[in-house]
Amino acid sequence: MRTLFFSSSKSSSSHDYSSSPSSIISSTHTFCESLIEETIQNSQSIITKWDLDPSSASASYNRVANLFRDHPEEAKRLLKAVKDLQHAMQFVIKDSSNSKVLVRAHDLMQIAMKRLQKEFYTILSGSSYFLDHETVSSSRHSRSSIENEVLGFVMADLKSIADCMINAGYGKECVKIYKLNRKSVIDETLYNLGIGKLSSSQVQKMDWELLEIKITNWLSSVKVAINALFCGEKILCDYVFSSSDNIRESCFSEIAKDGALSLFLFPEMMMKYKKKLLSLEKMFRILDLYDAVYEVWIELELMFSSDLIPVVEAKAMSLLGKLGDAVRAMLLEFETAIQKDSSKVVQGGGIHPLTRYVMNYLVFLGDYSGAMCGIIVDYSPVSLQMIPESCCLSPTSGDGNSSPSPAIVVRLAWLVLVLLCKLDGKTQLYKDVELSYLFLANNLNYVVSKVRESNLKLILGSEWISKHEMKVKEYMSKYERIGWSKVFTAASIPENLTSEISLTEVKECFNKFNSSFEDVCRTQNSWVIPDSKLRDQVKLSLASKIVPMYQVFYEMYRGELARTGTEMESIVRYAPDDLQNYLSDLFYSVSVSDGSMRWSGSYLTSTSSSLSKGDTKEKSLCR
Repeated sequence: MRTLFFSSSKSSSSHDYSSSPSSIISSTHTFCESLIEETIQNSQSIITKWDLDPSSASASYNRVANLFRDHPEEAKRLLKAVKDLQHAMQFVIKDSSNSKVLVRAHDLMQIAMKRLQKEFYTILSGSSYFLDHETVSSSRHSRSSIENEVLGFVMADLKSIADCMINAGYGKECVKIYKLNRKSVIDETLYNLGIGKLSSSQVQKMDWELLEIKITNWLSSVKVAINALFCGEKILCDYVFSSSDNIRESCFSEIAKDGALSLFLFPEMMMKYKKKLLSLEKMFRILDLYDAVYEVWIELELMFSSDLIPVVEAKAMSLLGKLGDAVRAMLLEFETAIQKDSSKVVQGGGIHPLTRYVMNYLVFLGDYSGAMCGIIVDYSPVSLQMIPESCCLSPTSGDGNSSPSPAIVVRLAWLVLVLLCKLDGKTQLYKDVELSYLFLANNLNYVVSKVRESNLKLILGSEWISKHEMKVKEYMSKYERIGWSKVFTAASIPENLTSEISLTEVKECFNKFNSSFEDVCRTQNSWVIPDSKLRDQVKLSLASKIVPMYQVFYEMYRGELARTGTEMESIVRYAPDDLQNYLSDLFYSVSVSDGSMRWSGSYLTSTSSSLSKGDTKEKSLCR
């Protein structure tokens, strides 16, 4: 029967190992007994030298010395002696399991095992710096040469002791020491990372600002826990117990199971109080949690043995389901808020705050396309029928080698469509038809720009962008035709006019042009086109339609008016170059930063809270 490790009691045997073999061996001994007697004689000196028993003949220094650190050669001799003794014992057991010599060998083995257990514990507890998870999990090149050397010795010593004890049949004792030490390391590290510190009642009492800080800390901590702590422990455990797959897998599972499951505690407690979370600005934090929980699940499944995977999977799936429900509820709230928006149109046909908020919100959602694909599973391919053909959507509309999920494509395209329909309804509030088309062009152009410059391009696809760019041009064409038709007509030479028309008719043509041009410029003086590229395109288009026609009429009759002594300034107010200058001054607006505002259904309200992935996210929703 094995004695407990670190016991200071004497060995159960009372044999004197200092006796010479010749005085013990009798003529009746078998060859096997002679063999083990010789092995005992060769092994007993090194084993008894490092005996932990205070009553033994070993020096007191040897009992407290660090054998593997301070006497590495002696440690090698001890391991070899144990190995030789084990082989001899196995040989004798086959021949005579009741041999008294075998009992003596077993007693000697007990002494060696106690010493190895003590050394194993000493190395684990005394080398905590070099066995730190970050040191073990980091690459060799990121460690100093001294750290690499010491870590190599420490891990090699632990492995040599573990191999020796497992081969000698003392694997349970070795694993017990390892589990007690390394489990405490995991628990302490997780506590220092802040994981598992909070209670359910503490989470319940937190306001959102404090809770968001805790979420940020948790997101950071779980990365360290997975990438450094558990990864480092896995590397160490696999190395130390590489001689036994069963021990290696079961040992890591036992020391890491509780700590791994504790990673899910904080988000679980949060989901008990959903009312704190169900608002649009908090969705991105929920998506951060969803992403993190999913990654933790995948990483843990790669680390743990098959018997623990179902436990981790059940915990992760339950939590992901709750987080997904919260996101789906917020998406529905988001869509409903767009549809119910009752805010007024903006002056000058500029970009509506609703457009800015919704598109920036969707841009951020596009950054979470991976998580969203796992959440939006309730939109079947039938939902594609809800999207107009002009949107050019298909399950493979995304660009690149990896097409996005049809569900996320349809969901985001639908939200964009809801926005565009809402904007179209707001045009009825404009008195001028041409201004309503300018409003639609500006806002759709903003929508297309946001899609083109973000991950939404990969989700909605280039064909979607092309179709909606054509729609912007269509809106602008209608704006020009309706808003500038009087000027186009006045700038052209009437078909019934010839070079012999009267000066009165010429003056009437110039006056008509002056009046219509000034009238339109005065009306549209406060109208805006925020996008500089679109603004320049419109100006060039207008100039190409007005200036050449006016220039022909101008050059044809200006000289004739001058020869008759007509007062030119009152009749011919604009030279062709003047028209170009006047057009270049149109469509500018004073830029007013609304970065501290957010859209909230039917009004704008000040806010100081921030969204996920940085403190600037909420502000950027209104850019």
